[in-house]
Amino acid sequence: MVSVAEVMELEGGRQGVDSGVFRVCSRRIDAESSDEALVDAMIANAPTAWVEFQRRYERLIYRCITKVTRRFAAVVTQEDLREIYSTLLLSLLTNDKHKLRTFDPERGNRFSTWMGLLGINCAYDHLRSVKREPCKGTLAEAEDLVCKQPDAFEQVAEQERAAIAARALDTFSDKDRTFALLYFGEGMEPTEIAKTLKISVKTVYSKKHKIQSRLESMIEGRAADESQAAA
Repeated sequence: MVSVAEVMELEGGRQGVDSGVFRVCSRRIDAESSDEALVDAMIANAPTAWVEFQRRYERLIYRCITKVTRRFAAVVTQEDLREIYSTLLLSLLTNDKHKLRTFDPERGNRFSTWMGLLGINCAYDHLRSVKREPCKGTLAEAEDLVCKQPDAFEQVAEQERAAIAARALDTFSDKDRTFALLYFGEGMEPTEIAKTLKISVKTVYSKKHKIQSRLESMIEGRAADESQAAA
């Protein structure tokens, strides 16, 4: 494949170079060239033509794009402006440069005016596409989000603790097991438990501390045993 530098060296000596992908014109285009010559050279893939096009019209196209997008500064960023401009350039290349081939100076339009109109249309097309997209948050907003549900690790850990507690309760007496289920399982108030089991509220608190300490000790011991067995 012929590089751009090689093509530049051959300019003026040959009518064109076959790059292996598309024919590259070696016609030299500069600031003195007319718009008609510029368009013809762009269609013919002359490297200097595209460079000259950028020099002449990049600022103009960006001004036309910004003229449309400045009213939507809340949703349009600098990255959007670059995307609109890139989309416009791509549209000039697609379909064998069909859009460039449709430019006709005999219709009375200057090439600069025509390019500005294309930039405005491309900006409106981009805004319509943005409007169809759902609202998006930023990564900074995502960092502040808190899930009320436990994560997968917490869920598994809670299930393991519940399983160990259930096995530990099997060693309790019927009265202690009933007390544990009412207090820790159903979350009943001490006064309600006292009435249900026909004991004093003071006894409820005393039993609660004893059973809780016993459960914690048994759960820790069983967890240590299972960890050693797994290792």
